[in-house]
Amino acid sequence: MKSHEPKMPRMEDILNLPVQDPPCAEFSAAYLKWVKVEGGRQGGDDIALIPFARVEDFVKGESSNAECPASFRIESRRKRSEGSISKPRVDGYLEYTLYWCSYGPEDYRDSESSNGDGSDVKPATGKGSRPGRRHMMRGCVCHFTVKRLYTRPLLALIIYNQRKHVDKTGAPCHGILDRGAVGTRAMYAPRISEDLRQKVMSMLYVGISLDNVIQHHMEVVQGHGGPHSRDDFLTRNDVRNMERVIRNSSHELHTDDECSIKMWVQRHQKHVFFFQDYSVSEPFVLGIQTDWQLQQILHYGNNGLIASHSTFGSKKLKYPLSTLLVFDSSQNAIPVAWIITSSFVGQYIHKWIGPLAERIRTKDPRWRLSAFLVDDPSFDISTIRILLCVWHVRRAWIRSLLKKCYNIDVQREMFKHLGWILYSSRSEHNGVGSVEEFMQVFVDQFAFMDYFKNRWLPYIELWVASMCSLPVASPEPLAAIETYHLRLKSKLFSERNANFWPRVDWLIHALTTEFHSLYWLDQYSEETGYFANFRDDSFSTNAWNQALQIPDANVILDEQNLQLAKVISQADGTLAYTIWNPGSEFSLCDCPWSGLGNVCKHVVKLAMVCKNRQVARPLLAAQVYRQALLSLLQNPPDDPLVLEHAILHATRLQQDIKGLEELSNSGLLQPLPPEVNSQTAVNLQLFSRLQ
Repeated sequence: MKSHEPKMPRMEDILNLPVQDPPCAEFSAAYLKWVKVEGGRQGGDDIALIPFARVEDFVKGESSNAECPASFRIESRRKRSEGSISKPRVDGYLEYTLYWCSYGPEDYRDSESSNGDGSDVKPATGKGSRPGRRHMMRGCVCHFTVKRLYTRPLLALIIYNQRKHVDKTGAPCHGILDRGAVGTRAMYAPRISEDLRQKVMSMLYVGISLDNVIQHHMEVVQGHGGPHSRDDFLTRNDVRNMERVIRNSSHELHTDDECSIKMWVQRHQKHVFFFQDYSVSEPFVLGIQTDWQLQQILHYGNNGLIASHSTFGSKKLKYPLSTLLVFDSSQNAIPVAWIITSSFVGQYIHKWIGPLAERIRTKDPRWRLSAFLVDDPSFDISTIRILLCVWHVRRAWIRSLLKKCYNIDVQREMFKHLGWILYSSRSEHNGVGSVEEFMQVFVDQFAFMDYFKNRWLPYIELWVASMCSLPVASPEPLAAIETYHLRLKSKLFSERNANFWPRVDWLIHALTTEFHSLYWLDQYSEETGYFANFRDDSFSTNAWNQALQIPDANVILDEQNLQLAKVISQADGTLAYTIWNPGSEFSLCDCPWSGLGNVCKHVVKLAMVCKNRQVARPLLAAQVYRQALLSLLQNPPDDPLVLEHAILHATRLQQDIKGLEELSNSGLLQPLPPEVNSQTAVNLQLFSRLQ
């Protein structure tokens, strides 16, 4: 009688197996459907196919086994280059990695209990005594192999050779099922987790002492009822080891900066989402994102905003730095990725935006972006809903005016005219004509005009064209971006670092250690209330957040004179600050903070009030929008048939705009139809799908 049992697939059939990609951030073997193969070297082993990009998520998931917490180390690794094999096997590999449970394969339980009698016993694998890990060796034979397939490099074949955490006799050798491990660390994972390591390292980088770290950790453990995992057994020795790592670390891995960068990239592969070395035809591009930054973009970027802070340090650093920012619940900007490039970042965005989007979607396929704020009109990403952010232009112009023009009234008028230059393409005025008019009216301001001609005139046409085709972000995010800019400047451009500015490896090291830890501490303190005294108060809040604390009653609007408004000080009720051109992106305030060229809380508050009440001068974008509607209203078509169609279109447009507002408020507004080249569209399609 023939058996009706399903026939086991042979190794030749593995490419016909389904590729499994669980939707959770980390997953274990329990999330996968395993298949046993017939014949071949892996005969009888369990196999499964997953995306190669998710191998690390699988390893983390397997390490979180509730019954047998473990960590899997790389026991051996081999690599091949593409094209090295003419006829590869179906399971041939580009990369071969053997992962083994850290509680094996050697077994020192008997030798340790015999008071040193077994000290001469050699490990089974012949790799020596594994210094520092002898006490952990309990003979565990749990291990699996990962092959990055030669013929399908985007896929990984997992071959689970032994799924149970047992010794060679088949008995549990660690975890809660091992009676001999009860009451010892062998009940838990052998090492502290990467999350705890990052937490402690960040504390040490911001100056929290070893004693405070240990005391805080003990309070946390007591708070959740005692030790439940290896992390709860953090010792002073663990923290000392991390202190030693920090003390001995250096940005200069090699005397040659280029070699040092390559060495850093090789050692920190999981933090690099894109790397392209400099060549004659291609620029240098390095994209960095730590695990913590990835968590922040997944949390705050989903159905939210991402802003670009580009070309920082173009005058002092070897290569300028660009940052992607998200905004937390307190309206603070958090850096979620750094891009260092030798060219204008906007010109080569199609190279790194795709890998970054894929990295995010690999963790959460449902992640969606609401809008992208750009401060560089050369960004070619029109498949995403774009908002043009004028903070960089605004800051550069006002700071130059403050330095080069000493008449306050003239400063205000020039600043207002500069704003109208950008919006000239949306009105009846010609952009070139607006520039010429500006330069004629203020021809006596020689210092500023020289600066404007040399620095901005060559690019003004590009900015005007972008203002014509893109919506403009409101002043609120400008304040958060500006606070990030000031913090970055204060940390990197301290004079004690001047000798390191020409080296890119120093910039990488500074960003990923101390500067990264500052933002980690901000979020940790915000969430838990711990270490508030270690936070830098000057950057803990920004004008956007501060504006939300100002009562509407403190705002004074004179409807007979909408050229200015006042905001009463919260600290001193007898003091009122004056804001000129209120509600505009180019507003000016007479408070000390605005006097330094910054976006102050009074300007942001006025923008909020103007938007809500619609009683003062609206944003320049809204003013131009109204002018366009009035122009249509004042010039109706003469043809009755055309007029009838125009009325129908106007009615539908009113309904459509109301619907767009509702979608935008819920973060579900669809992007405009893409009109870009195919290469950019392919790279950006993951970012552009909005729900």
